[in-house]
Amino acid sequence: MSGPAVASAAGNGPVGGEAIRERTAPTTLEVLRRLDSGPRGLMEVQAEERLTRFGENTLPTRRPDSWLGRFLRSLRDPFTAVLLCLALVSALVASWGTAGVIMVLVVVSCVLRSSGEHRAEGVMTTLRALVATTATVLRRADEDAPSVAREIPVDQLVPGDVIRLGPGDLVPADIRLLRAGGLSLYQAALTGESAPVAKYPVDAPPPVAGGIFEQPQLCFQGSSVAAGSGTAVVLATGPRTRLADRYEERGHREANAFDRSVHGISWILIRFMLLTPPLVLMANAALRDRGLETLPFAVAVAVGLTPEMLPVIVTTCLARGASLLARSHGVIVKRLPALHDLGAVDVLCLDKTGTLTLDRPVVDRALDAEGKDTPEALHWASVNAWWTLQLADLPTPDAFDEAILEAAGVDAAERYDGTAAIPFDPVRRLATAVVRTPGRLGTHILVVKGAVESVLERCVLEDRERERLLALAAEQADSGLRVLAVATAERHARTRDYTPADERGLTFRGFVTLRDALVPTAADALKALADRGVTVKVLTGDHPGTAARVCRDLGLAPGDVRIAGDIDTLADTELTELARRTTVFARCTPQHKARITTALRAGGHTTGFLGDGVNDLPALHAADVGICPRDAVNVTRESADVVLADKDLTAIDHAITAGRYSSGNIATYLHTTLSSNLGNVIAMLAAGLLLPFLPMLPTQVLVQNLCFDAAQLAYAYDRPARNALRRPTVLRPRDLLRFITGFGVLNATADLATFGVLALALHGPGTGDDEAVFHSGWFTENLLTQALVMLLLRLGRRGAEVRTSGPVGRAAAVLAAAGLLLPLSPLAPLLGMAPLPGLYYPLLAVVLALYAAALRVARARYERQ
Repeated sequence: MSGPAVASAAGNGPVGGEAIRERTAPTTLEVLRRLDSGPRGLMEVQAEERLTRFGENTLPTRRPDSWLGRFLRSLRDPFTAVLLCLALVSALVASWGTAGVIMVLVVVSCVLRSSGEHRAEGVMTTLRALVATTATVLRRADEDAPSVAREIPVDQLVPGDVIRLGPGDLVPADIRLLRAGGLSLYQAALTGESAPVAKYPVDAPPPVAGGIFEQPQLCFQGSSVAAGSGTAVVLATGPRTRLADRYEERGHREANAFDRSVHGISWILIRFMLLTPPLVLMANAALRDRGLETLPFAVAVAVGLTPEMLPVIVTTCLARGASLLARSHGVIVKRLPALHDLGAVDVLCLDKTGTLTLDRPVVDRALDAEGKDTPEALHWASVNAWWTLQLADLPTPDAFDEAILEAAGVDAAERYDGTAAIPFDPVRRLATAVVRTPGRLGTHILVVKGAVESVLERCVLEDRERERLLALAAEQADSGLRVLAVATAERHARTRDYTPADERGLTFRGFVTLRDALVPTAADALKALADRGVTVKVLTGDHPGTAARVCRDLGLAPGDVRIAGDIDTLADTELTELARRTTVFARCTPQHKARITTALRAGGHTTGFLGDGVNDLPALHAADVGICPRDAVNVTRESADVVLADKDLTAIDHAITAGRYSSGNIATYLHTTLSSNLGNVIAMLAAGLLLPFLPMLPTQVLVQNLCFDAAQLAYAYDRPARNALRRPTVLRPRDLLRFITGFGVLNATADLATFGVLALALHGPGTGDDEAVFHSGWFTENLLTQALVMLLLRLGRRGAEVRTSGPVGRAAAVLAAAGLLLPLSPLAPLLGMAPLPGLYYPLLAVVLALYAAALRVARARYERQ
């Protein structure tokens, strides 16, 4: 067969890839001819030639970044860029100490961030190696040799290969069935539909009426065998599969919550820093006739405003939280800022299958013809399930049979003797067991179980009664249950085989209803998420009644369930409002999930999305943080920000808690540092206008900043109050600006009061050099007020909750000690400071006491607002 012909069959012609999406499909014989294949499979030579031409059967994956690449990328962080600009300006004015300190902080931050993400990538590489990688294929040594079934690596499959499928197998490529026996697949990873889908060969498929995944003869990579067996020919591999198409459709990712917060806060800092040096220079030139000699001081003031430790604190908090999550709960944070986004999440979108429900049904009730509970229906259903399994050529119980046998046991079924079975057929949608009661020779009992319509049309019933039973079954289905009908008939014993023609004249025995098995931890996890202020939205491809039933069983009010197709005509603003008040969207396509997630973000929510299939890829990219379990399909794991050890909402609760710990510490650092720094800058500007000398030397500003910055490393190891973990932690630039402005003015007021105290103290005897003493006094006051701020402005703490113990309390104590002892130490002359007069300390204690009281009052008022 020529190369172009095989290419057409494999992905670009009327058989595989894009051809699968045509409105008509070729016959089985046409498919095999175009693939130059047959039921016996390919020859080894053909397979090797096609492997060379089409490449390995692997999906496109992102090439992992090197450690150096991650390091360089972290330099583009806005906070880091601000510090680099300040380092450059400091170097230009020959402030080498300031420039050196800033560069050390930048390098430390980038090393921590790139190392954490590099470790996460290493764990992901290990996970990829755990995926099952073999398939059973029929190959021949030459044209006349018999076919031999053997296991080969999945990546060695080529178009035209004939493969075999059995229970539990993953579908390794896009295939078309040649033979099948009771085959059903789980397609949840592709469509979100939790129930197994029957698959069977169709020689001449009719025009496509529904979606491509509804075609019974086609199976797609990413699905798995629930029951039955089959033989199929490979149509498309690697990048030509539908799974690869979905991967390519994932789209560009928008800025997440962390990125938006970082950019907003960075611009606030940039505006302040651009404004501060010119103000200092102009004020000193106009009022004190000072020129460019104040430029180093102006740069030092700008540096003093900047939270130099911000990249280090942010990275340390996030890296520490990610490390604890990995060790304690097996949660891998691939992108460190995603941990902040987890802490900010207030809406979690998820599919129900595998998250709220297990991938199997359980029996709900057994009903008689009047809709009342009866054990008879379950009894006969278990007889059918047991003996169709025992008498099958290849025993492959489906999920419904397993649920029935688990509920009823096998004791009742074993009291009968099985004589024959007519296996389930997806066309007639029935399975029949023929049994004999011991001691009743000459009589056989046909036990029929299957779809309601198929069973009832074979029962001896009046039309009105049949319609009533159909309505009763429909009522059960509308409430979210799956319904099977059970009927029996007695026949004279015979030796010839039973056929589907014998399934007539049946007596109706009742209905068996089944529901999705709930994840044991789901109800408690949903309650815990609600307590943390996280709203759960269910976006599923399943039936609306089934989704609503699951939500009610778990204590989650489904409200008005919407069909996703109804939103196609809505404008984005209308969808934003609808998504805000709707809990369940059913029959969702991948595009619906992504659009709903985007609408929630447009409404001001920070969204997380939990998914495991390729149908979830667009929504994973639309969310602020994409989450998937470890056993998700490869492309989903590659795209997610956070990977869970298990698909369990409890793990998400742990991850959100860790995110709020980290985000709470970062927010506390920003609030305390920026408000304190802004107060110092205001005080410096005022002092520059009031004093005949610089209020603080550039070296002293640098040492003060180093002491404060070193103390604030304790925030990375602090434990926020429980109150701070009950609500999403979001860094909103506007709220932050309001906070730092109010508390910054309060801090500046304390500084100005200190100026008055120093004026009184300097009139006493033995004060010495007024300038050096002033520098010492303000240096001491600054560090003491900053120690107070560290203790009293920690987020979520009120009254008695403000403890002095713990890392922050110890750091504040060391900071206060530095402020009191440095002016008295041998380093004082080197720093341009001198010992303070004794009168200064009691006066300063009064100022600090008043400042602490004002902080508490302002803090209480801020929290009430």
